[in-house]
Amino acid sequence: MTDEPAPVRRETRLVHAARDERRDGGAVNPPIYRASTIVYPSLREFAGRAERRYTSYSYGLQGTPTNMALAEAVAELSGGHRSVIVSSGLAAVTHALTAFLRAGDHVLLADTVYGPTREFGASVLARFGVDVEFYDPLIGGAIARLLRKGTRIVYAESPGTATFEVQDVAAIAAAAHAAGALVVLDNTWATPLNFRAFDHGVDIEVQAGTKYLAGHSDLLVGTITVRTEEHYRAIRNDTITFGDHASPDVCYETLRGLRTLAVRMRQLEASALAAARWLADRPEIARVLHPALPGHPGHEVWKRDFLGSSSLFGVLLRTDSMDAVARMVDGFRLFKIGASFGGYESLVTLPAPERTVRPWTEPGILLRFHVGLEAVEDLIADLADGLERLAGRRAP
Repeated sequence: MTDEPAPVRRETRLVHAARDERRDGGAVNPPIYRASTIVYPSLREFAGRAERRYTSYSYGLQGTPTNMALAEAVAELSGGHRSVIVSSGLAAVTHALTAFLRAGDHVLLADTVYGPTREFGASVLARFGVDVEFYDPLIGGAIARLLRKGTRIVYAESPGTATFEVQDVAAIAAAAHAAGALVVLDNTWATPLNFRAFDHGVDIEVQAGTKYLAGHSDLLVGTITVRTEEHYRAIRNDTITFGDHASPDVCYETLRGLRTLAVRMRQLEASALAAARWLADRPEIARVLHPALPGHPGHEVWKRDFLGSSSLFGVLLRTDSMDAVARMVDGFRLFKIGASFGGYESLVTLPAPERTVRPWTEPGILLRFHVGLEAVEDLIADLADGLERLAGRRAP
């Protein structure tokens, strides 16, 4: 017998993280604190305020108790040291890079990263003297041959944007650390519920909280979670220097969304898998690009390292006719045309994979689906009608 309490599961921790009813007057949710000016009880405390950028805040740009509550909850979810909340997912990406890179440094970016991440590397970082190189996402530990003395960061995104290749993050991290490089991972697709970034060697985890964390398609927010205090201070300095800020209202709404993340992710995963498996059996489909399906690039790594999947996957159609695809997509009743994902509503879009190391050459037209919280039977019926229009068997 032991008196030690049973371990608290992540679903439970999500509900209770960053809550203090005694501090907050009995309120279940931490309240919204809006502020620009922060006042001090003495000149001595005002003069020593610089350290407060790391322990709390000294001006509204650095956040309020509402921002701090969200940062605390995200760090607990991720299992990292501390988190920083920023204005968007792209802001999280860019700060995770600019906080550590200098002119003359070398950075390795996965060839399948989010398009704006790729653009930031190829244009902004390169313009400021950083040597940007893209690597094959399926390279695994062989990335060691690309690492140099000046390699400062290896940036991974797993699964990759649009084509969903799964990276061997642990092998990449081992090689990067042996060469003295940091590992940054975009973990938006899986969330920390389904991929434990810090358990696989990641130093800095970024997420577009806009997607699954907030979950309602009505705000923009990004999160950066780090392994060490040194990393935290570097990120905090960078975001403050650039004037980045997430409003307390956005932080409150994201924190509210976070409470239901686990139950939403379970439903999204189940519905997406049901739709993906149904599509995989259709003759109009050349391939379904979903990490949880056997045969997908990196599927064995996904089985080994991931705890689940999410709502987003690709579908390669057996057609080269954009007119036929337009008939299919324009006629959907439930799948709306939009570029985001992670909300309650189902979406479809036409991705354009940008590649240099691993060019996308497969014939056919690629679509990307986000399966939402509608009844999956209704979504499959909508897909079935769409495939009839694609094949010309039903009028638009």
